[in-house]
Amino acid sequence: MEISNTSGRRKTSVARIYMQAGQGNITINNREMKAYFGNELLENIVNQPFATLEKLGQYDVKVNVRGGGIAAQAEAIRLAISKALTSEDAETRPALKKEGFLTRDPRMVERKKFGRRKARRSFQFSKR
Repeated sequence: MEISNTSGRRKTSVARIYMQAGQGNITINNREMKAYFGNELLENIVNQPFATLEKLGQYDVKVNVRGGGIAAQAEAIRLAISKALTSEDAETRPALKKEGFLTRDPRMVERKKFGRRKARRSFQFSKR
C-alpha cells in the first residue's frame, strides 16, 4: 500500500510525503526525524495523527519539506500525514477533523507596502 505525493502546507512551508506500511521510520529531507528536528515537541507534533488513530509505528514516511521555520514545517508534515491517512481510510476522517489536523493554517506574513515602514506600520510622523 503506497500513498504518494500527499502535500501539506503552513505559512510558507510545503511538505510532500510518501507513506507506506512499515516499521514507523520517518525520514525528513534524507535525515532521521530526531536529527532533523532535535526537539521532542516537534516530533510529537509530527506523530499526533498516528497517536490519535493508535497507529504509531505502522507506517514508514519519507518527507520532502522546504520553506518556513521548523515549527511550521512540523505542522505542514502533520497536515500531509493526516490527509494521507484520510485518503487511505475515510473512517479516520472524523477523529482527525475533531483534533484539527485536517485544517490548513492560512496565516502568512503580510507583504510590505510601499510608503510604509512595514506591512501596516507607517513612518514616524514629524511635525517639523
